Amino acid sequence: MAYLLRKIFYAFMVMFGVVLLVFIMFQGFGDPARLIVGQSGDKKTLDNIRHDLYLDQPKWKQFLLYLNDVSPLAIHNSDEIATKGLHGLFFGGDAKIGLKIPYLGKSYQTKKNTVDVLSSALPGTIVLAIAAMAFAILGGILLGVLAAVKKDTWMDNSAVFASIAGISAPSFFMAIIIAYTFGIILHPYTGLNLTGSLYEIDDVTGEKYLVLKNLVLPALTLGIRPLAIITQLTRSSMLDVLNQDYVRTAYAKGLSKARVILKHALQNALNPVITAITGWFAELLAGAFFVEYIFGWRGIGKITVNALEKLDYPVVMGSVLLSAFIFILVNIFSDILYSLVDPRIRSN
Repeated sequence: MAYLLRKIFYAFMVMFGVVLLVFIMFQGFGDPARLIVGQSGDKKTLDNIRHDLYLDQPKWKQFLLYLNDVSPLAIHNSDEIATKGLHGLFFGGDAKIGLKIPYLGKSYQTKKNTVDVLSSALPGTIVLAIAAMAFAILGGILLGVLAAVKKDTWMDNSAVFASIAGISAPSFFMAIIIAYTFGIILHPYTGLNLTGSLYEIDDVTGEKYLVLKNLVLPALTLGIRPLAIITQLTRSSMLDVLNQDYVRTAYAKGLSKARVILKHALQNALNPVITAITGWFAELLAGAFFVEYIFGWRGIGKITVNALEKLDYPVVMGSVLLSAFIFILVNIFSDILYSLVDPRIRSN
């Protein structure tokens, strides 16, 4: 319990630092309102934006008000709850304390609540990350086991070379190569589109329909790097396990090679791989930004880039905070899982 509480405290401090950094980047310097409306913006529009971002208040008060908005535990009066459309449980008189969904402002482009904008895009990013991770896990473990079992053969050398290449190649570079190769050159054979999202809208009926083939190229691109890492981890762990006494004992008992590898060796070799998988899931969410933009995949990354181009600051700020929260949450889960696999971690 103490280990978990310590991790939660660290996560809270990191999240506070992210909130402070986001505030400084977007509201700490210059005039965000003037950047949004341009030099030709009228005074009424500027005043409305400054009031919405608390820019008419001192800097210290701006930060406290912003922190109160994005915090799930906050104090708001009745007018703020109604005006901002806050959802949660509030108690008290005029100044109500409550547990709520964080308020991230409203998009300047769509006038929608930023939480609604991000929540509509988040499933696309999660589906993409899960698909990429599934590809990386299946491919990485298979290649790692083959490389270990066929040590010093062409299969082992090929797997090692491919994994090194996969680790060295940046995601955005691989995205361009894969998109051009399979989405343009080989499109008549693969049928895969250069860009597209999980759901497409029919031009005639206006109905939304599922297009799973659009998931193939971005998931393949995003999964290359973790696949390379998992391949190397599995190979290294398998080589270590295959040299243990209990594996030699299993062979001496007359068990088949497949049974020894799958039931005895692989099961014990997967512990470090499991912890790496949970950590890499958080990395995939961050790497998805570039991949989504290149493939036109509707997710948090594409929404954020579009918002940056249009200077839609509430969406950008909300996206950064949401991504940081997910990253921290996944890493806490990874630490907990690692402590269960190796109890010695909890004593450190």
